[in-house]
Amino acid sequence: MPIYDYRCNDCGTIYDVFHKVREVMEDVVCPSCHSGNHTRLLSAPNVSLSGRSMSAGAETFSSSCDTGGCCGGACGVD
Repeated sequence: MPIYDYRCNDCGTIYDVFHKVREVMEDVVCPSCHSGNHTRLLSAPNVSLSGRSMSAGAETFSSSCDTGGCCGGACGVD
């Protein structure tokens, strides 16, 4: 399920909405003032490759141990 961030144009509250199959704008209301006057915000996706690294243009993954990374999570990237 995609999660979208919205800002209420009436009270300024920023809130998240979980959309199931398709986005129905009439169903999105502010949890603070119950207004339907809102703007969907652009947010960055959360992507994690957990312990793997990929070179630009490469189509295969390699272990961070092979590339001199922080093998075993010693750097806290795990």
